[in-house]
Amino acid sequence: MQHILDAIQAEGTSAEDFANLELPESYRAVTVHKDEVDMFEGLPSKEKDPRKSLHVDDVPLPELGPGEAFVAVMASAINYNTVWTSIFEPVSTFGFLERYGRESDLGKRHDLPYHIVGSDLSGVVLAVGPGVNKWKPGDRVVAHCLSVELEAPDGHSDTMLDPSQRIWGFETNFGGLADVAMVKANQLMPKPEHLTWEEAASPGLVNCTAYRQLVSANGGNMKQGDNVLIWGASGGLGGFATQYALNGGANPVCVVSNEEKAKIVRSMGAEMVINRSEMDFKFWNEDNTQQNPKEWLRFGKAIRELTGGEDIDIVFEHPGRETFGASVFVTRKGGTITTCASTTGYMHEYDNRYLWMNLKRIISSHFANYRESWEANRLIAQGKIHPTLSRVYTLDEVGQAALDVHHNLHQGKVGVLALSPQEGLGVLNHELREQHLDKINLFRGI
Repeated sequence: MQHILDAIQAEGTSAEDFANLELPESYRAVTVHKDEVDMFEGLPSKEKDPRKSLHVDDVPLPELGPGEAFVAVMASAINYNTVWTSIFEPVSTFGFLERYGRESDLGKRHDLPYHIVGSDLSGVVLAVGPGVNKWKPGDRVVAHCLSVELEAPDGHSDTMLDPSQRIWGFETNFGGLADVAMVKANQLMPKPEHLTWEEAASPGLVNCTAYRQLVSANGGNMKQGDNVLIWGASGGLGGFATQYALNGGANPVCVVSNEEKAKIVRSMGAEMVINRSEMDFKFWNEDNTQQNPKEWLRFGKAIRELTGGEDIDIVFEHPGRETFGASVFVTRKGGTITTCASTTGYMHEYDNRYLWMNLKRIISSHFANYRESWEANRLIAQGKIHPTLSRVYTLDEVGQAALDVHHNLHQGKVGVLALSPQEGLGVLNHELREQHLDKINLFRGI
C-alpha cells in the first residue's frame, strides 16, 4: 500500500497516474470472525469486550462490480453499529451477509467467514467499475453508508425505501475500517477540503442521520422558530442535531447528563440546557416496570421555564425506552416525535391518550437517502456544520476505540486513521479552515 499512500501525498498526481497504480492483492482490514459469534455467550452486554472480537487481518481484495468503486481509506470512524457488530448484538451481522449472498452473484462476494466493518471513510478513489461516470481515480471523497440496488420501484421516490436497502459496513461487507474499501459509486461525495482526513471521515453516518431525522421533509421538517428537544445533545447524533437546530433558526432545548456536556452545547451556541444529573428525573420506577407521569410533568415544567411557557415542536429521539414516554408527553399539540434508535431499549411505552387526543405524530427515521446525505455533506463543506471529532486512534487500536464507545467514555465522534500516517493531513482549503478552526476543534480532547 505504500505506493498508493505516496501517490496520495505527492503533489500533482494525476487521475491517469492513479488509474495506473497497481492495486494490492490484499490489504489490512478490521474484521469480526464468523467462528467467534458465540464467544460472549452468557455475558452481560457491558462485559462484552470489542478488543477480543475485532481483529486486524490481511484480507484479499474483492472483485469490483458494476457501479462500484475501490477507495484508498485515509481515515474512518467508530459508530455504534461497529460496537453492535463486535459484541454480536442484537444479532450476528453474518446473517445480513448470508442474506445478501443469496440475492445475486455479486452479493455472494459479501458472504464470507469474516466481516470487514466500518460505515465511514474519507480517502481517494483508486478504481471504478463499469458504468461509473461521475467519479474517477484520484478523486478525494467521503462516503455515506447507504447501499441500495435500486432495481425495485419502491426506492425511486426515496432510496431508503428500497427493499434492498442496507447499511454499508454493517449489513454489507468491505467496510471503511480498512486500508481499502469497496463502495457503490452512489455512496461517494466530495471531501470537504478544509478538513483533515480524520475530521472529514467522522461526520458521515451521524451527520446524515441527524439531517434526515430533523431537517428533511422525510423527518421532522424543522422550520425557523421551532422548539426542538434534543436528547444527548452533545453526543454523536445530538451534537449534529444541536448544530442543525441552531443553523436553521430553531430553538434547541438540549438535554445532557453532566455539566461538562452542558458547557459543550453552550459553547456551540445553545442557551436552553437541561442537566439530567442535576434534575435527577425518574421516568421509571426502580425495577424499570412502570413509568411515573409526575416526572413527565416535572420535565415539561423545566422545558417551559426555558422556553417562556412554550412546548416542544419536535423531539429528536434516540434513547428509546427510557425517555420515549416523556418525549410523547412534552410534545405540543400537533407536534412531532422523530425516532432513529433505541439505545436504552427498543420496547417503547407511552400513554397513547397524549398522542391521539393531541394529534401528535411519531415519525421513524433511518439514516438518509443520497440527496439528504449530499445536502448534509454540502453543509459540512461550506463550514456551516462542523465535525464533532474528539479522539483519534490508529487501525491497530480499533478494539480500544470501540470499547470506549461501548462504555460511553467518548464525546462526539471517535476517529480512526487507516492509511493516513498521522493526524492533521489532507487539508487543501486553509483559508476556510482558519475561519472555523474553533468550531472544528470544539470536541477535541474531551
